[in-house]
Amino acid sequence: MRTETGTFDIGDGPISQMPFLTYYPDDYTGEQRVPLIISLHGSGERGTDLDLVKLHGLPYEIENGREVPAIVIAPQLPLEMRWSNIVPTMQILLEAALPNHNIDQDRMYLTGLSNGGAGTWSWAAAHPDQFAAIAPICGRTNPEDAHKIAHMPIWVFHGDADDVVPVEETTQMVDALKAAHADKLKVTIYPGVDHASWVPAYADDALYEWLFAQKLPG
Repeated sequence: MRTETGTFDIGDGPISQMPFLTYYPDDYTGEQRVPLIISLHGSGERGTDLDLVKLHGLPYEIENGREVPAIVIAPQLPLEMRWSNIVPTMQILLEAALPNHNIDQDRMYLTGLSNGGAGTWSWAAAHPDQFAAIAPICGRTNPEDAHKIAHMPIWVFHGDADDVVPVEETTQMVDALKAAHADKLKVTIYPGVDHASWVPAYADDALYEWLFAQKLPG
């Protein structure tokens, strides 16, 4: 995949610019419509050095040879900030990207790990009809939001030996989703795996097969 770097100009708020990586399929010319994946990193990759974003998660997989039939945008969060606290900013970021790429807006996906997993839950709850599917990994949750996203295809991952974000964060959200009659929910709890549950999750070909099979209804 081809990689470009850039910076989003997102106005006069607490964050005026946000650096990002964009990955393109090798055969992407701009003429064909392709899916979009937004990838949100964890707390350790915050800052202004985009090489940090490549250390884990989906960017790591791509940097190590994984071909993904989608445009992947991986923004970088400033230090001391959390994705879940800047959902309006992330929405501006997405809306700024759409006119510059030939994206199939019925096949936009959101995923993230740890801090980015929490951001995935929060962004999906704020815009529940925008993403065709989400894949949050070992992030903190808000079960009160479950009814907002119960209709969505969701595949959530966590390790049961996580000592940073307890697995109960995920199991409580799963229980709330089931109570809200979620019928497109997949759950993977890795036995004996610590906080780095994103390693087996993003290495699993099944995640990508499932993700690209999802499409907004209608």
